[in-house]
Amino acid sequence: MILSYLAGLGASLGLIVAIGAQNAFVLRQGIRREWVLPVVLVCAASDAALIFAGVAGVGAAVQSAPSLLQVVRWIGVAFLVAYGLFAAKRALRPSTLHASEARGNGTAWAAVATVLALTWLNPHVYLDTLVLLGSLANAQGDGRWAFGAGAATASALWFPTIGYGARSLSGFFARPSAWRILDGFVAALMVTLAAMLAFGG
Repeated sequence: MILSYLAGLGASLGLIVAIGAQNAFVLRQGIRREWVLPVVLVCAASDAALIFAGVAGVGAAVQSAPSLLQVVRWIGVAFLVAYGLFAAKRALRPSTLHASEARGNGTAWAAVATVLALTWLNPHVYLDTLVLLGSLANAQGDGRWAFGAGAATASALWFPTIGYGARSLSGFFARPSAWRILDGFVAALMVTLAAMLAFGG
């Protein structure tokens, strides 16, 4: 079970640490120390809900239509490979993250509404959590719920880290070399997970 948990932790971290609108907004809120707690709670809770829905949904789909898993499995493989290639491209041509580019009007409700939109209106989040993490979890067999717990833990660790650690992290992630290292790790992890899903799932 511990290996399934760690696999979920690594897979989820690989998906959520890349530069994106959601991370930029959380980082911005952290730098400004503006409604950080509700923002990170919404992010972590949303991810956990989607992850466990994916674990449960894929498991139910397998019981009723085993062939569906094969479709989901190969979609997941293709997505992981593509994600890894994009991460490798970013590593070769790194960018910087400017949190000030995110927008908000300073109220708690506006901050929560913004992060809800960035999370639930992003079509990639459904592929990442419901399909990809769900299929990876199902490949763990009896360890799928441990995998889901590990994946949810990744969100619970990542969002407070960038939210509350933003002031110290902002200088580090303003350097292209920092994102080169991070994206290089993400690329290697995504390709490894694609191979695991393709040949062992």
